Amino acid sequence: MKYNPPFRADHVGSLLRTLEVRNNRLLWKKGELSAEELRAIEDLAIAKTVKRLEATGMRSITDGEFRRDYFHLDFLKELAGVTVTGGIEANPNAKAAEDGFTPPKLSVTGKLRHVHDIQVDDFKYLKSVVTQTAKVSIPSPTMVHFRGGRKSIDIDAYPDMDEFFSDLTACYRAEIAALYAAGCRYLQLDDTNLAYLCDPKMRAAAVERGEDPNELPRTYAALINSVIEDRPDDLTVGIHLCRGNYRSTWFAEGGYEPVAEVLFNDIAVDAYFLEYDDERSGDFAPLRFVPHHKSVVLGIVSSKVAALESVDDLCKRIDEAAQYLPLDNLCVSPQCGFSSTHHGNQMTHDDQWKKLELVVNTATKVWGNP
Repeated sequence: MKYNPPFRADHVGSLLRTLEVRNNRLLWKKGELSAEELRAIEDLAIAKTVKRLEATGMRSITDGEFRRDYFHLDFLKELAGVTVTGGIEANPNAKAAEDGFTPPKLSVTGKLRHVHDIQVDDFKYLKSVVTQTAKVSIPSPTMVHFRGGRKSIDIDAYPDMDEFFSDLTACYRAEIAALYAAGCRYLQLDDTNLAYLCDPKMRAAAVERGEDPNELPRTYAALINSVIEDRPDDLTVGIHLCRGNYRSTWFAEGGYEPVAEVLFNDIAVDAYFLEYDDERSGDFAPLRFVPHHKSVVLGIVSSKVAALESVDDLCKRIDEAAQYLPLDNLCVSPQCGFSSTHHGNQMTHDDQWKKLELVVNTATKVWGNP
């Protein structure tokens, strides 16, 4: 097995925004700060945060998604043909979010086109300030389809769904090619939809939209594969499955069994970042479907609650997972990012750093110091 990357101790991507970034981004939204001024502030915050992240022992380094409001929309809205409006109904478990927030939804209102590089400049800056491996996370292409299905895709622009998927593929292939040309060798696709298809309520909602929840995983596998096929051998691609992450709340639940065979065997990624922080994600049995040439990064450290897990308990959970997939195929990480939206989860920066150090310490105890 190659672990360069993913790494024995890894993380999903987003980090709690610094106070400077949060305050100045608000000023920018109000028109009181220019985009250039905001970017300079973000640059300084990212450079400082990167040093702190590397000091934990992490070898996988992101920019914390400091330049985004949402893990997905800031990327997707840059594609021609995508429109962001309104909100979506939240799972009742999101009631803990005191402002009643529900994520905006996107729709396809015209032909999809990749009209300019989206993450390349951000990656170039990140690469200039790291000593370890710079990692880029982008939303999975499935995010353009699942939430609204056929009804959210303009019938005049796309009377034929095959053309929709073809154009969406071309958009992603162009961005990934540009990232690779800029030096990116570690890419992560953030995907809520395959995890949502583990939830009976979400599956029922898909049926109401006219979709077949048993066929959607295969459709999405074909889409993802078309995006990453023929990628260079030295580009590692992982996929992170998430059940929702907003201010420590979540939107879906259910074990991986309904999608496991397709997820692990039909999608040609190198690694899977899987939420396993609590009972919402089920047991480790679905890992029996993972081929032995792939890696699974166990998200057993919660990024939603401040309480710190114990190394011994985490090691026991890794041993449980190893009953279904060899230990050599496993890694460890937080179950999700710490700030999938700019609001951040309900913990302090100190809590966050302790969690990341815990991941590194656990990996060291299980696999030794890399």
